[in-house]
Amino acid sequence: MATTICFLIGVLFITDTVWTQSMRQAYEVQELEDWTVDDFDCPMECFCPPSFPTALYCENRGLKEIPAIPSRIRYLYLENNLIETIPEKPFENATQLRWINLNKNKITNYGIEKGALSQLKKLLFLFLEDNELEEVPSPLPRSLEQLQLARNKVSRIPQGTFNNLENLTLLDLQHNKLFDNAFQRDTFKGLKNLMQLNMAKNALKNMPPRLPANTMQLFLDNNSIEGIPENYFNVIPKVAFLRLNHNKLSDAGLPSSGFDVTSILDLQLSYNRLTKFPRINAHLQHLHLDHNKIKSVNVSVICPTILRADQDAFIYGPQLSYLRLDGNEIKSPIPMDFMACFKLLQAVII
Repeated sequence: MATTICFLIGVLFITDTVWTQSMRQAYEVQELEDWTVDDFDCPMECFCPPSFPTALYCENRGLKEIPAIPSRIRYLYLENNLIETIPEKPFENATQLRWINLNKNKITNYGIEKGALSQLKKLLFLFLEDNELEEVPSPLPRSLEQLQLARNKVSRIPQGTFNNLENLTLLDLQHNKLFDNAFQRDTFKGLKNLMQLNMAKNALKNMPPRLPANTMQLFLDNNSIEGIPENYFNVIPKVAFLRLNHNKLSDAGLPSSGFDVTSILDLQLSYNRLTKFPRINAHLQHLHLDHNKIKSVNVSVICPTILRADQDAFIYGPQLSYLRLDGNEIKSPIPMDFMACFKLLQAVII
């Protein structure tokens, strides 16, 4: 029980780290006496709540254009409209913007004026999900910490797009049209603080190259990935959560060391083509191997070896507490020596 609680705390800590610093900065409140009466103007198309004067709500109004944004606004909600363009002019006074939500519109790359976004020097969060984008927009403000581009038509990442985004911690590109040729070796150069990268539901056959070293969460579900290069994880030594469900991974496509990576705590390999239990590290806590083609469990091969340096930290042996093996060709019961190896297992699904 204590192990499970510690793991859950760890999950929450790593996930929340992506948000906490940004949210603290985003919700800094400007003193009301710093504003003039004119600052309280509200576009007629929108709603300005008196109790939240720094927010502007313009969602679900059938808007085709972005209204002029008052200078006091920090949080701008424009989702679920018919907006096709992002020009510079509506934002010329909006120097305090921290948060823009433009999800569910009809914005194209051609509709984004070149300096419209980069002029927003304090912007932290940019939501452009469910639009008509075909490439990652650029240039973006270097203050940006989260970029959400899910469910567009993105197939291109222009050279140098991320070069100046050293503050970005979360990049969501899931459910787009990314192929392997969308990436160069230096595509992610500049993302020094990226922690979460989501490229699930694309058309990748290979692992993305040269990811930022601080990446902790890597989500690649629902692609067509067939293999992982040798030493791939050396470049991302902090990765803790790795999701590769619904791909085409086979035993031959795994590195010789498998997933014997100290940092990985949660590994998801459901719905692939594995016939053998992959090598894992003693630190791993959650493992999803369901719906593969695994026929047996060879404990002498899969039981992690604990290095002498780890003895004090892992006096109870491997840390695996949750395991899914259902949808394979394994017949219960699991061998007793398996349970003897993984003494902390609390849930096994076969």
